[in-house]
Parts: sequence; structure tokens; C-alpha cells
Amino acid sequence: MSAAAYLDHNATSPLRPVAFDAMVEALREGGNPSSVHGVGRRARAIVDRARREVAALVGTLPAETIFTSGGTEANNLALSGAGRRRVLVSAIEHDSVRRAAPQAEILPVDGDGVLDLAALEQALAASAEPALVSVMLANNETGVVQPIADVVRLARAAGALVHCDGVQGAGKVPVDLHGLGVDYLSLSAHKLGGPTGVGALVIRSGAPLRPDLRGGGQESNRRAGTENVPGIAGFGAAAAQAADGLDVTALRDRLELALVQIAAGAKVFGVKAPRIANTTCISMPGVPAETQVMAYDLAGVCISAGAACSSGKVQRSPVLEAMGVPAAEAGCAIRISLGWNSTSADIERLITAWQNLYTRVRQSDISHTDSRARAA
Repeated sequence: MSAAAYLDHNATSPLRPVAFDAMVEALREGGNPSSVHGVGRRARAIVDRARREVAALVGTLPAETIFTSGGTEANNLALSGAGRRRVLVSAIEHDSVRRAAPQAEILPVDGDGVLDLAALEQALAASAEPALVSVMLANNETGVVQPIADVVRLARAAGALVHCDGVQGAGKVPVDLHGLGVDYLSLSAHKLGGPTGVGALVIRSGAPLRPDLRGGGQESNRRAGTENVPGIAGFGAAAAQAADGLDVTALRDRLELALVQIAAGAKVFGVKAPRIANTTCISMPGVPAETQVMAYDLAGVCISAGAACSSGKVQRSPVLEAMGVPAAEAGCAIRISLGWNSTSADIERLITAWQNLYTRVRQSDISHTDSRARAA
């Protein structure tokens, strides 16, 4: 069988060649970027260049960009470091936000997965205590883009700070920290073709931040620990290439049209809301998501049944639950996510696998019905 059609970029996107090359070069150089000798200065130059590249991706300054071990640490750092006891988060946030603030007040979303702004306004008005509002830029399961500008407007009026988990949006849609108006923006390298194990928290100048890790004073005393120079180099190179965006709308539209035509009752979730172009969350009625994932894997197609951060377990999606999707329907939903190296051949391979599975299920159902009829 030929190489698999990899359509799980929201879990992790394959390493871009430019990122690989940048990492190899950084490994060759070696050195600690805090050292003052020549080798250390060269390591510092690699980190500084990457910082400029990541900052440019989201329209901010290098001084406002600090490197972390990934999006999860960036989210945790923002939620704890902002210094606000009262936290408001949307019902569709990633676990790295929800679990970082277990005391958070949960804000509902509508049937398309868009934050209920009226509920946010009411929640902000319910207490005079200054709050931190955390709302993601784009949902990792449905791709639905949230109204961040409106969130910021309401938060500012109430004296609240705003954190935005931008992990799934950066590199797919234009992102501008200052245009969005948020105080904190989380990023992750491996969602846009960089390496795993490195991310960033972008902080608006003047926004409060109490460090979680204390030690040698790296990252301007905001995140201690020797920087992961090869990872940061790969992140910067991937960010520079991702700055051109991700134009896969035609591929996604071709895919969704074909799948709903093949399977009667198939439903794309969040389709009425603005979405990032690479993400499709769709159900095949009557076929459990785990059955689909295994069938497509055997056919050489990699997709997922939702977020890939739950120890490999297939379970009901809290995102679809928050959207009011019935349990039986949500249990049949899969996530397809395209990326920088997705091709029309990948799309056709998934369409064929979907067709074959749906045909087998239909034939099995017909055979079962006939058997019951004869027995009667």
C-alpha cells in the first residue's frame, strides 16, 4: 500500500522540510543561548531569529513572545500568570484550558459552536471582581472561528483580561495580536508544521504575567529553563513558511460535498458558522466513530474522532455535547483536518474509504433486516 493519506493535521502536522533543516543546523551549532562565548552567542542568534519569525506570524513584537514547551504550557501560564481568581471560559475550550482552571465559569455556545456573547456579557456583569476571559480562536474539532473581537470589546468594558488559545488558528487564518486586542495568545509549533514540544505565549505589552517556572531568568524572567534551541529553530522556520496561510478551501468543499452525497443523513457540524478551511467534523449515521477510525486506518487514511489529547481514547466529544448534538449523533462524528501537504489524492482516498465503509454497513443492515423478516 502507498503512503497513508494523512488527514489529522489538527492533532499534529507533519514536520515541514524547512523546519527539519533549521533543527539540524541548530543541533550542529549546539551551545547554550545564555552563554556569553561565541558558541553561546550563535545559539542566542538562532533563538532570536526564531522569535522574530514567530512574532511576525501573529503581528507582534519579539519582546512580547516567550517560548514554552507547547500550547498546553502556554495556556496554563496565561491562566495562572494573569493573576485573576475569576476565570470565564467557553464550553468548547481545549482540556489544557478547562483543566488549568477547574474553577472557571463555563460560557455556553450555540448550536453551531459559536460563543453566546449575551451570556458572556451577563456573566461579566454578575460580579465586580476583575476577570480573565479565555476563548479559543478556532475550535480544534469543528474548526469554528470564535468572535474574538466582540469578546475583547465586552471584556474591556468590564475591566477583564482576555486570553486566546490560538493554537489551531495560527498559520491557517491571518492572526494579529494587536488587531484582535487580546492580552495573551497561545501558540504551538506542531500544529503548523513545526516540531512537537515547543510553543509560545504572546503577551501584550503591559499585561500582567506571573511566571510558573522560576530559575535562571530565561525568557526575560517569564519562563525559566534553558531554551530548546533546535525546537525553537524549527518553530521559527515553520512559522515563517506558515505566514502565507493555508488555502485548502477547495479541497475541503470537495470532500464535504462528496461525503454528504454518499451517506444519507451525514451531517457536517458548525457548517453555518465561520470556520477555518482545513477542518471538517462530520457524522456517518449509525457507524460509531471508533469503527470509522479503524476502517479508514486499514484503508491507509489517518483521521481522528476528535481531540488527540485524551490518551488515545475515543469518547464522546464535549464540544459536540456543548453544541447540543444528540449523543447518538455525536458518537458517529469524526474529524478530518487538512494541512500544508494535503493533496487531492488524499481527499479521493478518503472519499473511497468512506464510500466502501458506508456500502458495507448498508449491505449488513439489509442482510440483517432480511434475516429478521425470514425468521418472522
